[in-house]
Amino acid sequence: MAAHKKVLLVFLPSESGVDGARSLYSENRSNPLTTWFNGSLRTLIKKSQFAIPPLSLMILSSIEVPGVEQSICDMRFEAFPFHESWDLVGLSVQTGMARQAFDLADRLRREGTPVALGGAHVTLFPDSCRPHADLLVHGEADDLWKEVLTDLKSGCLKPDYYSGSFPDMSIARPVSKASLVPGRYFTTNLIQTGRGCPHSCDFCNVHVLNGHTLRRRAISDIVSEVARFQKYDRRIFFFVDDSINADPAYARELFHQLAPLKISWFGQATTTLGQQHELLETFARSGCRALLVGIESIEAKSRSAHKKNQNRSTELAGAIKNIREAGISLYGSFIYGLDGDTLETPAAILDFIRETGLDVPGINILRPTPGTRVFERLREEGRLLFDPRDITAFRYTFGQEMLYRPKNIDLEAFVESYSTLTRKIFTIKNSVTRGFAAPSAKAAVMLFNMFYTHLYGLSRHDLKHQLAANRLENTILPYAE
Repeated sequence: MAAHKKVLLVFLPSESGVDGARSLYSENRSNPLTTWFNGSLRTLIKKSQFAIPPLSLMILSSIEVPGVEQSICDMRFEAFPFHESWDLVGLSVQTGMARQAFDLADRLRREGTPVALGGAHVTLFPDSCRPHADLLVHGEADDLWKEVLTDLKSGCLKPDYYSGSFPDMSIARPVSKASLVPGRYFTTNLIQTGRGCPHSCDFCNVHVLNGHTLRRRAISDIVSEVARFQKYDRRIFFFVDDSINADPAYARELFHQLAPLKISWFGQATTTLGQQHELLETFARSGCRALLVGIESIEAKSRSAHKKNQNRSTELAGAIKNIREAGISLYGSFIYGLDGDTLETPAAILDFIRETGLDVPGINILRPTPGTRVFERLREEGRLLFDPRDITAFRYTFGQEMLYRPKNIDLEAFVESYSTLTRKIFTIKNSVTRGFAAPSAKAAVMLFNMFYTHLYGLSRHDLKHQLAANRLENTILPYAE
């Protein structure tokens, strides 16, 4: 009989920002009070705001093969268990954290532990991953991972696992939370209703990785999963789809059936929801408390330049007001620094926030992620501030470094205007005011704003450091040559 196999699935944290809330450069470590405050705040941010389980690893750990035991190691909360023996370690690699993933994989392989790499970075850039892995899983792994586990058990692992098509989401694949430590997370109630995106925003890779066709799970399977999850965790539900309203008829029927379960839920939607009146009412009745919407830009030229064509900029304010009037709080995500933006854009963003009463504004700097069209275009135009030949030079941060030169704004002027904008939006007073004014989830809205007041201060600190260090001629990444 084949020996029992142990598999560990690993989630890696980012270097800073939402996973770390720490400076990329330096903090005042000589002040014990400051050190204690920052450490406590990092823990609080993980627990109260950002930390949800890695859904991809939840899905993979739910795949059962007799004789194979799977566990999850979330390195936001625990060190890698090098003291234990593993028959296979699986790492999901995101481009912004590829360097850390490769370092861990290399160490494990030197110590004799086989490593499987999968995820977005492997799908887009397999050649950069091959030297660091015993096997690569290309694309969505829902169907492939069972094949990997079966081959592991029989001792015949292959170097590559491919699928000729996207997984059929209508096939029932029950998700288990048995591998999670519930108390670590804001909630363990993560639900995915489908994959794919019909839009083609050039700064996004969702349509590249998951296709332009919306693939939906059976509504009956989702309702059953929500009811099952509810028995073990009564906290908020989070629907992780990028646009939960992308198929209005499907979404209307889904949340109509979920309404009797009386859950409270957060999700992500497009601002078009504000014009989908029947669906908006269904969302509100089903327990929707807050939504993240990608506004990205209120500049018509910027929306056009980056293929953000979901709705016209002139419709945005009205749509947002409609959603809030339905009793749903909104996190509105902006990207400042798009190709139609000028030094007049920050004032327009401030006016927009005041007009609409956005509950949590998010002011992001454009991230030219390798594998997106905007990365390719900025590379061709010579506007990247990191070496595009070294894909691992790209990393995720909370607006803490510039990775490109804006089209219409001098770099130093851009950093100054971004810093001024975030300083005006995020204050203790504004955080409290937005919390009390929020139509729902008032405490969460206030906490988000409080945390962002700290995090945007961190962002301003690091951007200022980069400018002062004069790292702008070729690159400002501290580890790049």
